[in-house]
Amino acid sequence: MNIAVVGLSHKTAPVEIREKLSIPEAKIESALTHLKGYPHIQEVAIISTCNRLEIYAVVTDTEKGVVEITQFLAEIGHIPLNVLRRYLFTLLHQDAVRHLLRVSAGLESLVLGEGQILAQVKNTHKLAQKYNSISQLLDRLFKQAMTAGKRVRTETSIGTGAVSISSAAVELAHAKVADLSSKKIAIIGAGKMSRLLVTHLLAKGSQQIAIVNRSQRRAQELACEFPNVPIQLYGLEEMMATVAASDIVFTSTGATEPILTKNLLTEVTIAANSLMLIDISVPRNVHTDVKELAQVQAFNVDDLKAVVAANQESRRQMAREAEALLEQEVEAFELWWRSLDTVPTISCLRSKIEDIREQELEKALSRLGTEFAEKHQEVIEAMTRGIVNKILHEPMVQLRAQQDIEARKRCLQSLQMLFNLSVGEEYS
Repeated sequence: MNIAVVGLSHKTAPVEIREKLSIPEAKIESALTHLKGYPHIQEVAIISTCNRLEIYAVVTDTEKGVVEITQFLAEIGHIPLNVLRRYLFTLLHQDAVRHLLRVSAGLESLVLGEGQILAQVKNTHKLAQKYNSISQLLDRLFKQAMTAGKRVRTETSIGTGAVSISSAAVELAHAKVADLSSKKIAIIGAGKMSRLLVTHLLAKGSQQIAIVNRSQRRAQELACEFPNVPIQLYGLEEMMATVAASDIVFTSTGATEPILTKNLLTEVTIAANSLMLIDISVPRNVHTDVKELAQVQAFNVDDLKAVVAANQESRRQMAREAEALLEQEVEAFELWWRSLDTVPTISCLRSKIEDIREQELEKALSRLGTEFAEKHQEVIEAMTRGIVNKILHEPMVQLRAQQDIEARKRCLQSLQMLFNLSVGEEYS
């Protein structure tokens, strides 16, 4: 078996490719079921964000498993394999482990050190557990990744002042328009990214903010998080009127097709001299044809790279500190992985000794007499179990901790011979 990750990110693929392969949460279950149906995939988990789609899998045959994942991606994205391959990366075993830990720590993010990705890794793990697509190996790997992400944020300063995609979008708007306080701003969508947009806009002095969302309840919940700010709320039927009356519009919805197009914008009279559209959604909410309109400036997530770059240098030293911590976490996972080959022998030895304990306990109790045995059986049972556990504990700890593969193999063979263990028959 091997751990593999096949995917693409903002580093390997433009937004027009990433949006084709975006898998919304509502479709994660069917995607996981589809992938588990392939003959060479035993476990699988999917990270799908605006900047990456990564499929982690435990494969019984590395080459065939990777091919199955690649075929799956080509099918869901309707992209020819020869085109798709140029955007994909494939990492195996320790490289795959290290990559997930880096992702969780924010070292692979567009915004170095951003904290939102850790929550997305946690959600990936939760969904994989919910839909029974992971077992021992990926469960342990994702838990190790979450531990690593927390350590990096706790033991380094990489998260201090680290910006999210939302704050990078606001920084871009602020760079283009020095005084945001005088501008009418609309946000289409009322999810987590929109909440962050409001937070960063208020920090930049914005005073006129409108939220447009299909669900008024969700929009009201967002507005309630900012009780001292007069946020205006509109339904989708008022979207174009709100856009037309705004100076800057941020879009952050789960729509799979563009909701703002050239045709829609030409049908309304834009109140401002110019309209700025900043789309932080993948798939994109704003069609590329809006750039044909003279009074419209349009930006998407890929345009945020320049903004992010300006903030990256101060975090690079902190990232180097984080790298050292991650190597410790990679080694911890590798040590656990290597210890798995001791499990059959340990289980067989424990089972054999437990059988001996039960047999000898039964003999002892029968000699003690019925009245004594019934009165004291629980105590004697606990004592014998304790003796067995204490005898086995230290050898088992040392066996699992043995890092030299050949030395550990010799120890296992010695145990099997000395205790006449039939490991191959029962645990193969």
